[in-house]
Amino acid sequence: MRFNHLDLNLLVALDVLLEEQNITRAAERLHMTQSATSGVLGRLRTFFEDDLLVQVGRKMQPTPYALELAKPVREVLITIRSSITTKQVFDPGTSKRHFRLVTSDYLISVLFARVIQHLQKEAPNVTFEMLGPSDNSGELLIRGEVDLMIVPERYIIEGHPSQLLFEEDHVCVVCKDNTKIGDSLSLEQYMQMGHISVGFGRTRHMSIEDWFMSQYGFNRRIEVITNDFNTLPQLVVGTERIATMHKRLAELYATYLPLRILPTPVQVPIMREYMLWHRSMDGDPMHRWIRERISQCIHNIEQNKAA
Repeated sequence: MRFNHLDLNLLVALDVLLEEQNITRAAERLHMTQSATSGVLGRLRTFFEDDLLVQVGRKMQPTPYALELAKPVREVLITIRSSITTKQVFDPGTSKRHFRLVTSDYLISVLFARVIQHLQKEAPNVTFEMLGPSDNSGELLIRGEVDLMIVPERYIIEGHPSQLLFEEDHVCVVCKDNTKIGDSLSLEQYMQMGHISVGFGRTRHMSIEDWFMSQYGFNRRIEVITNDFNTLPQLVVGTERIATMHKRLAELYATYLPLRILPTPVQVPIMREYMLWHRSMDGDPMHRWIRERISQCIHNIEQNKAA
């Protein structure tokens, strides 16, 4: 397809080139040779009358005009995908859609594993790919490279739809054999103990560390950092350390690990988990069906738990 003498297929290549800023990596993603990819870049330079990418040392850097093009090119490609390539007959029973979701291991353990079981019965050919949270998760959603994010409220992205799924409390977890701690926990005890915490991404963002700092002006004494929520309770066992974690996950692990669950010494704000998606997917029938099923499954799980 051509528009104003531009082969629209070249926009796919331009999007990849601007993201990778490297001919070799772009060629691999485009399934082209390096020479063919260089030729595509040449055609793009001719059309836009701009170098787009220039060699600076061993790296390629986008020109100011290329940076201006990056967002509208990505928006065009997302619109084409949502309005043309995904407009198939809506039939969950036969659909072979592949959905990429950003969600934490905590959510998979306490809720999403059962959600996937329910969805498999109604849409047996639909597949899923779970991606852990990272520094660029929001960018993946904005670029249309993931279908859904299920994340705490603070990660909501302005301009894209979202829906509250459920609320979660935090609790403290210690080993059942820890005799230094009774049935309650003072703030002084809490601050004196060694802590196990979760850190995500290159910045090692802590799950509740920022909140403690802003409220009380001091750090917990963190002795162990892990990169997923499921290892928190496991690392408490056999130690005198403490972990502050999601209540649902703590209750799950307390059924088969020697753990005690205690209230937090101070009230930690309720965490609200939201489902987010790119605005271009809002009206897509299959995408909407998946969102509705996820919401309904979580509601049913919560209802059965309360019963």
